[in-house]
Amino acid sequence: MNGDIFIDDTFEDKTVQKWEANTNSFITVMYVESPCSALFVDNNYTLYCSMSAINKVVKRWLNDSNLTSIITVAGTGSKGSALNELSNPQEIFVDVNFDLYVADSNNNRVQLFLSGESNGIIVAGSNSPNPTIDLNFPSGIVLDAEKNLFVVEYWNHRIIGSSSNVFRCLVGCDGQGSESNRLSQPGSLSFDRFGNLFVADQLNHRIQKFEYLEKSCGKLK
Repeated sequence: MNGDIFIDDTFEDKTVQKWEANTNSFITVMYVESPCSALFVDNNYTLYCSMSAINKVVKRWLNDSNLTSIITVAGTGSKGSALNELSNPQEIFVDVNFDLYVADSNNNRVQLFLSGESNGIIVAGSNSPNPTIDLNFPSGIVLDAEKNLFVVEYWNHRIIGSSSNVFRCLVGCDGQGSESNRLSQPGSLSFDRFGNLFVADQLNHRIQKFEYLEKSCGKLK
């Protein structure tokens, strides 16, 4: 909220850096054993790192002065499809209850890890206990204030969303392409405070904005 930016800088020195807006300087906030596919900071000022290469998600409380005080919160470090395992995890999201959502990409599912639990709950995709929607390499996830889930599907080139436990396609519903209503290997998504949706449309080398129209039954254009 104060404009600080957290940056994965693990290619050479295995660190996560924080750029402080008020000082215009970088400080090291975490040492990690593998690059972070995604970072997330929750309301308790805890930093999460999703490590796709070693199939787990770790966290550390940023007010702790010990930079190596890191806890594994999801995954075992070995690739697998059991409820306590991950395979190539990508983006993550932590809600106000400190429950962790993971885009478990190679398992074609989104896993929910309740706070303190090591076994996940499949909330979308393959082998979900409730009817959801088939996924093909989910790479990005976001929850809104009503806990509706929005998922980027990398290989289906689309964005899907849930409401009232029903999943539907929102963007890219007509297949891969470069037109304004299509995507090509999208990687991640984000909302602004007005409900507008921003998508990293990777193979099209662009950022797409889809405007939220309040008087159009919540549809995106």
